[in-house]
Amino acid sequence: MDNISQAIGAVAQSADTLFILLGAIMVLAMHAGFAFLEVGTVRHKNQVNALVKIMADFALATVAYFVIGYQIAYGQNFFVSADTLVQNHGYELVKFFFLLTFAAAIPAIVSGGIAERSKFKPFLFSSALIVAFVYPFFEGVIWNGNFGFQAWLENQFGAQFHDFAGSVVVHGMGGWLALVAIYLLGSRRGRKPGIAFAPSNIPFLALGAWVLTVGWFGFNVMSAQTLDGVNGLVAVNSLMAMVGGTLVALIVGRSDPGFIHNGPLAGLVAVCAGSDIMHPVGAFVVGGIAGALFVWVFTKLQRSTKIDDVLGVWPLHGLCGVWGAIAAGIFGSPLLGGLGGVSLISQIIGTVAGVIVAIVGGFIVYGIINKLFGLRLSQEDEFIGADLAIHKIGSTSADK
Repeated sequence: MDNISQAIGAVAQSADTLFILLGAIMVLAMHAGFAFLEVGTVRHKNQVNALVKIMADFALATVAYFVIGYQIAYGQNFFVSADTLVQNHGYELVKFFFLLTFAAAIPAIVSGGIAERSKFKPFLFSSALIVAFVYPFFEGVIWNGNFGFQAWLENQFGAQFHDFAGSVVVHGMGGWLALVAIYLLGSRRGRKPGIAFAPSNIPFLALGAWVLTVGWFGFNVMSAQTLDGVNGLVAVNSLMAMVGGTLVALIVGRSDPGFIHNGPLAGLVAVCAGSDIMHPVGAFVVGGIAGALFVWVFTKLQRSTKIDDVLGVWPLHGLCGVWGAIAAGIFGSPLLGGLGGVSLISQIIGTVAGVIVAIVGGFIVYGIINKLFGLRLSQEDEFIGADLAIHKIGSTSADK
């Protein structure tokens, strides 16, 4: 009987390892979505820079998170023997891989906001610092119970801060960090308030949106991290928020293709936090409000002389992330068809804490890098379309 129990346990553990590995691969594929969304939005002269930046960011983020970030968040050190690493079918290793893809989304989000005017190497260095220190600090506080913050919320308000798949932990952090970097960099040269640069390639933008949308079901559903924690409610809520965001963005955005393809992403950002506790109708409403929020705020940003957010990552990830976390405290309530176990006050406090960590961490990291190396391209390099090193990599002999 013991042998049978051990065999069943081994199969279950290996199934969990495969499950979370598939989730990691799906979220990894989302980085192609980030890349094509940016490529389709920026001007032609900046497309090569955008592609190289996303790939290089992911590589450097992997090293930073493996060596420092994951240990800060979860206390796990991978500098041990291989015999230790392969225990439980290497589950801890693929869990790291899965959570790495979340961490690496932070610089991918920021990249879209500061596109067309940031230096390549200083941005990579600042991204590594964010993934090594700023993001895992808040990740560990929320998802690993570090520093007793979650326990305090539960004791005071009856429930911890609930963020199932990262409306604030991932997207909110990325969006508010991006806002700091955008502010420090200033507007692109030649940009006039009220007149936006048109997307360079709508098919690429649409491809990026679709890749992100499909991968998001790995992002949300597989945040359960084990097979016995999987719930179809998360998948359907993600679907309903996605279509809610799409339909409202279609109406409010007056059929603009850029808004239509960002609408589903706004809905998906917002539903991450409460996708496991909301009713599908509630998820649809949450997604719809997020779609409208993105269109309205991004439209107003076009009139700003200080906030030049190329892809609208602050409204998309920062504001919709904040809305999603607060919405989990509203639509997660049994009074609105939710499963309960959530406190609106805890949601508000946890959300504010995430925004503060992002803003303070952003000003420290981006501020120091800006002082030491400068984040902004020179006028000549910006006119060419990218950091010169990347421009040369993307050039052909005919260009030269």
